Amino acid sequence: MSPNVRPATVHDLDTLVPLFDGYRQFYGKPSDLPGARTFLGARLAQHQSVILLAHDAQGAGLGFTQLYPLFSSVRMVRTYLLNDLFVAAAARRQGVAAALLREAATHARALGAASLSLSTALDNAPAQALYESLGWQRDRQFCEYALTL
Repeated sequence: MSPNVRPATVHDLDTLVPLFDGYRQFYGKPSDLPGARTFLGARLAQHQSVILLAHDAQGAGLGFTQLYPLFSSVRMVRTYLLNDLFVAAAARRQGVAAALLREAATHARALGAASLSLSTALDNAPAQALYESLGWQRDRQFCEYALTL
């Protein structure tokens, strides 16, 4: 299967919402389709993120990735955080995630970004292997911290 990947719009919410809800459930959150629609709708309507949607030839959603714009003060450049990457269970191990990652890099480059960054679980070896096979490099210089507010 060679998925089609394109930027999503608010007109894609019916396809995106179940994928996003599945993504959240993967991380242990309860299903919340109305909340997912509100959240994604706001990101798209307010141009706060770029969502790339993978679909098959019939238009069925296979997966998505969401990029958030950032800036590097030290480098004085635009960057993007690849915050979300999800492939529907039935479409896994068919090249969908790789297609999404490649298109994310192409899209960010076209927007003038100097880099993409992402985080993944330390024990998520399959994802790490995929990222590294596509040229992503693990940061060996910095530790990441978070403060829950």
